[in-house]
Amino acid sequence: MRLDKYLKVTRLIKRRTVANEACDAGKIVVNGKTARASYDVKVGDVIEINMGTRPLKVRVVNVTEHATKENASDNYEITE
Repeated sequence: MRLDKYLKVTRLIKRRTVANEACDAGKIVVNGKTARASYDVKVGDVIEINMGTRPLKVRVVNVTEHATKENASDNYEITE
């Protein structure tokens, strides 16, 4: 699954266009490298989101095409 879509499905970022723009601006880092929106997310990847006042670091636990509001957070675990 594309990185921008994963960020939207898991509700880490509210809109896919915002996720795409964040990737283009270099605010999303995957496994220590700046990632493009087209990056293919895999289980075990560590995603750092450097937007706002506090950076967020999560580990990908599951990749699903659809997630409800209740189970969206089951796809990742916050590491920092």
